[in-house]
Amino acid sequence: MTKLKKRQDYISWDEYFMGVALLSAKRSKDPSTQVGACIVNNQNKIVGAGYNGLPMGCDDDVFPWEKNGDFLETKYPYVCHAELNAILNNIGMDLKGCKIYTALFPCNECSKAIIQSGISEVIYLSDKYEGNDVFKASKIMLDKAGVQYRKVKTGLNDLILSFDESKV
Repeated sequence: MTKLKKRQDYISWDEYFMGVALLSAKRSKDPSTQVGACIVNNQNKIVGAGYNGLPMGCDDDVFPWEKNGDFLETKYPYVCHAELNAILNNIGMDLKGCKIYTALFPCNECSKAIIQSGISEVIYLSDKYEGNDVFKASKIMLDKAGVQYRKVKTGLNDLILSFDESKV
């Protein structure tokens, strides 16, 4: 009798948690940029998740989603970034030593919150704005505070979820 062996094509922890961050991003109402974040403790348990969106109580049908124009007529003064939302949405525990997975490298404001919360590592998918001063400042602060950061390593281009119950 042949002994059944475990699957070999399962995803890594990094792929799993980045997948949760990307799935969280699907909750964003932002028509141009959807970002998600997932915070994980040292036991590989999810302790927070978030996506970019308006604060609770702010109607996302009333506030602007524009990227350009007068500052108060754009999304920028109103939207909470995914990393900040994940920190604020944590399960009520100390985040010291946790890791945060995020679709985009965090901006300087989110990096302040990451540092202040005690998160020790940032794992990101894209650093497409790395030449922007906001992200240069972010790296300077993370470096000075001793917060590690790295681009996620994966051989995956995509990971498809299915709601077809016959495939469960």
